[in-house]
Amino acid sequence: MMLGFRILKRHRQVSAELVSRFRELPVANISDSMSRMTAGGPRLRPMHAGGVMAGPALTVKTRPGDNLMIHKALDLASPGDIVVVDGGGDLTNALIGELMSAYAQTRGIAGIVLNGAIRDAGWIGAHDFPVYAAGITHRGPYKDGPGEINVPIAIDGMVIEPGDLVIGDEDGLLCVPFDEAEAVYAAADAKQKAEQKQMQAIQELRYDRRWVDESLARLGCKVEG
Repeated sequence: MMLGFRILKRHRQVSAELVSRFRELPVANISDSMSRMTAGGPRLRPMHAGGVMAGPALTVKTRPGDNLMIHKALDLASPGDIVVVDGGGDLTNALIGELMSAYAQTRGIAGIVLNGAIRDAGWIGAHDFPVYAAGITHRGPYKDGPGEINVPIAIDGMVIEPGDLVIGDEDGLLCVPFDEAEAVYAAADAKQKAEQKQMQAIQELRYDRRWVDESLARLGCKVEG
């Protein structure tokens, strides 16, 4: 099997039950629970009308500007999968558009992530099928390969392996490693519950702000007054 032009099998993936639980958590709180060290980069933004995306990753690595292996990944993906594409971050040629997005949606795919560009942005932006991408261009793709499916990929330093949890909302995109998903969920859920208590305290005008002055004093800040 030729390195750089191959299709592998995915041997494990996060469960649908765990995906469902993660969907109730903000990406920001999940990120905080991973020490704020993981991100897909600020260029990767939601291009669709809105809504949360979550599911196991089916990964694609493709030559910039070529979508042959993305087409194959859409055929291979199971309902609920997120097709995550490392297109090298190149924005010269769009990797998907209206037709591929519509096809993915009819197959029950839960979203598409592109470290690359889309086209037909108006259509994608008017629909709620999740699409995250780094840019927009009218120039279409090539279909010659090479590429790989179900291999580890990286987007701006965020490593994504087949079957990892991928989740996105209005704040951006995050990958939670398969082996760490349960522990990350427990930490993020606890943070979310703590923030809900903080919000209640804010609304009831009893939010304790003493920590601000305590931090300034600890850090040696001079305050005139």
